[in-house]
Amino acid sequence: MASDPHYRLLTAEEFLQIDFGADMKAELDNGVIRMMAGGTRDHSRVQVNLTAFVRSALRGSGCTPYGSDMAVRTQDRSVRYPDLTIDCGAPGDRPDDLTLSDPRVIIEILSPSTRHFDLTVKRDEYRAIDSVDTLAFVDVDAEALSVHQRIEGGWIETLFSTSLDLVIPSLGLTIPHSEIFARD
Repeated sequence: MASDPHYRLLTAEEFLQIDFGADMKAELDNGVIRMMAGGTRDHSRVQVNLTAFVRSALRGSGCTPYGSDMAVRTQDRSVRYPDLTIDCGAPGDRPDDLTLSDPRVIIEILSPSTRHFDLTVKRDEYRAIDSVDTLAFVDVDAEALSVHQRIEGGWIETLFSTSLDLVIPSLGLTIPHSEIFARD
């Protein structure tokens, strides 16, 4: 489709104006609409665990966790919906904004069908956002985390570990491994 000379690539602004309805979800990938599938029960459990812990821990801080209904514009022609984004706001933010303006932390929960894409394309796009200082990937099946922290001049990556807590230094926040993967 995208290689078809008659197919016009969309901008992020054009994409954000499309109403896909309540039953469909899509991302914009370099101007091309890519439909997204729903997650598994385990994926949802981990997403809720993370969101609940972060919301409680950040209450009153000026930073807010958002689920996969809020968009992050990664390029002029790419819009992503991370599983969890912590945004600390910026002057001019409005309640009806369709994208987050100051994402500080982005967390993606991996699935077999998106794992490679998330760990390559999305990783690079998220790391290119100046405000992002922590990026984490969660492997639900292995109960493991991979964490990327921005440092002066680059990034430090901790590859998948089954005993790693998610430490977010810029927010003074640590999410225990046991909370992320809790089953009750």
